Amino acid sequence: MAKKTVVGLGELLWDLLPSGSQLGGAPANFAVMASRLGNRGVIASRLGVDEWGARAHGILSELPADISFLQTDTAQPTGTVGVKIVENEPHYVIHEPAAWDYLEWSAEWRQLAAQADAVCFGSLAQRAETSRETIRQFVAATRPDCVRVFDVNLREPFFSVDVVAESLAAATVFKLNELEVPLVLGMLGSDLLPGKNEDDLRIAAEWLLTQYPLKLVAVTMGAAGSLLVTPEAAHRRQGIHGSVVDTVGAGDAFTAALATSYLAGASLAQMNEAGNRWGAWVASQSGGMPELSAETLAEIQRRIAEV
Repeated sequence: MAKKTVVGLGELLWDLLPSGSQLGGAPANFAVMASRLGNRGVIASRLGVDEWGARAHGILSELPADISFLQTDTAQPTGTVGVKIVENEPHYVIHEPAAWDYLEWSAEWRQLAAQADAVCFGSLAQRAETSRETIRQFVAATRPDCVRVFDVNLREPFFSVDVVAESLAAATVFKLNELEVPLVLGMLGSDLLPGKNEDDLRIAAEWLLTQYPLKLVAVTMGAAGSLLVTPEAAHRRQGIHGSVVDTVGAGDAFTAALATSYLAGASLAQMNEAGNRWGAWVASQSGGMPELSAETLAEIQRRIAEV
């Protein structure tokens, strides 16, 4: 069977962690993890012509993701983000401008959009008008059966009502965390005031499903697990407890596993299991693109298949 083409569209940057620099960015983390899970994961982003960009190319060339669609910017620097880990949670200072603020809609990217079986995009990469328009065009150029995953990333001050609403209108799947639920609903004019309990989150997800052409809403709750809601059903998965090194990239691994399972026609229970298993595994490693052994892959896939 041919591999599915799964695109991470948006920011590619360096997380400047206390322990050292780690290459990341949600779409890039997503694409690498999608590749590790057996897809043709493609990173669609932009790097500067500088030391950080050269280092990124060097690292990415050793990883399984397809980097042939990476763009180069001679005027803007490769993206960097200051990261402090407080109680195992990352806190960010996102530097601007960056090369990924200037994503260019090209003939090559148009071809990639037509090939995509799934694409994951967020709100952060739409902070600048150039990239926002390119992301909008890319998503619009995908096939009707392409799974368009909007993984919102509400980083102050880099989001707006328009970006969130337009992205939801174009998406198949919406992924957000429990803290983002009341923020998103408030931005969109809902009268609901959701709390953090499962019933409130489910009602909020159901409201989103009535307002936008979504097929699935995924609400993540960190170590407490996740809730998946479709127009027909809902499924709750408790979190998987284990050692935590840092949570950088754990949510992106969840999204990659969710998209992979969705493309395979998995049940909600299997999608939830896959997302939580792979999110927990990345949290047990350092950085958002950890190495994955064949033994670990086989063991986690075996556990997912048991659901």
